[in-house]
Amino acid sequence: MGRRLGKDQFVRSDGLGNDYLVVDPRRLSFRLTRGNIVRVCDRHRGAGSDGILVLEKPTTRGSAARLRIFNPDGSEAEKSGNGLRIFCKFLFEHGYVGRRCFDVETAGGRVTATLHGKGRRVPEVTVDMGRASFDAAVIPVKGFVGEVVEKAIEVQGAPRPLVVTCVSVGNPHCVVFTDSLNEQETCRLGARLENHPRFPNRSNVQFARVKSRREVAIQIWERGAGWTLASGSSSCAVAAACVRTGRTDRDLTVAMPGGSLGILVGSDWAIRMRGPVSEICLGTFAGDLLNDLRKG
Repeated sequence: MGRRLGKDQFVRSDGLGNDYLVVDPRRLSFRLTRGNIVRVCDRHRGAGSDGILVLEKPTTRGSAARLRIFNPDGSEAEKSGNGLRIFCKFLFEHGYVGRRCFDVETAGGRVTATLHGKGRRVPEVTVDMGRASFDAAVIPVKGFVGEVVEKAIEVQGAPRPLVVTCVSVGNPHCVVFTDSLNEQETCRLGARLENHPRFPNRSNVQFARVKSRREVAIQIWERGAGWTLASGSSSCAVAAACVRTGRTDRDLTVAMPGGSLGILVGSDWAIRMRGPVSEICLGTFAGDLLNDLRKG
């Protein structure tokens, strides 16, 4: 069993190349201000990461912990599939929980995690991600009433209106189905869709190419982070959009540049995600960086 975090320590882990730092704010000698979060996530001037996962005490009976998720731009995310798998592995392997099935609170709702593996090692985690919703008021999306499924919206720089399916899995997503994936186009149009006036809370963006009834390939522009190798919540959103539009079966594989996840979409739109997770290192904030963070 790994030990709990010491003063100014963090664990760095990744899920399919999507890397996060896990911290316990009670053990930090600096505040997690927006500026400090940006500095820590900076890959040249900080520790470098796709975000920070913050351990907090649960607010409801029966939950193992509460998770807060911060993006590299300092904004807070409601939910992250890769982040949840990393966080749940951390809780078990570092002795914060002793069981292999437990609940975690997030800003996007309470989720149930099941840890796989032998002994104290957790190579894979299954997370029940909650129910998908396509309702404009829930996501939210301006200018539409009811479900936002295969609706056209004008996007600056696109030669024609983009047909999108919008879905919430505890955080907002905008899915664009395409016959081919192009990283340059994903970055160019993804940035514009993230900040589109129709999305008051901004949006995660996915471009998806359906390969068969059981597999879909995607590229991701993540809200607050940009181009991303992989995203669990994005995979769940795309899977739900595929099923809702009749493109795939309910049990499918979502392939991303960083790897693949297994997603099951229930008849009630409850989504279950299973995928790998790996711990990289245990580190300590130190030196000039720590001095700067204490001033922030």
